[in-house]
Amino acid sequence: MGAKSAFAKLWDGSGAPEGKLSLYNVNTRERLALTYRNELGEYNEEALKELNWALRCHVTNEVATMDLRVIEYLNRLDNSLGGGNEIQIISGYRSPSYNSKLRSFSKGVAKHSLHMKGKAIDLAIAGIGLDRIRHTALALAAGGVGYYPREGFVHIDSGAVRTW
Repeated sequence: MGAKSAFAKLWDGSGAPEGKLSLYNVNTRERLALTYRNELGEYNEEALKELNWALRCHVTNEVATMDLRVIEYLNRLDNSLGGGNEIQIISGYRSPSYNSKLRSFSKGVAKHSLHMKGKAIDLAIAGIGLDRIRHTALALAAGGVGYYPREGFVHIDSGAVRTW
């Protein structure tokens, strides 16, 4: 599926703002601010590569092609929270070996996690409560939403709409 046709499935054709994100990866301490899609729905392939790198497995440095639906979900979430927020990335893509290691420490890590398919992101936003992020993500009904207040993040994914 080409980037343009993927866009057509994400938006209803009524137009959309530019796809802009500002990220801070808490594990690598890297910052990234970019425009990955213009208002015509055309994706910038170089910007998408930068996003994939920023969302890589921070343990193995393996890079996956992130699902455009989770990227758009993240963008819609940011815009719904006022836009222009620096989103703290706790976890994006996870290598199978890292996911397995996490599973050995926590029962809450899925064996077939969508993180391993580039379809999930764990995040927080400074100055915005996790409960507000969670409620906003739920209202968007664009995929799964997990709430981890003790761990300090909200999980979003491009899987089926569900919550935990």
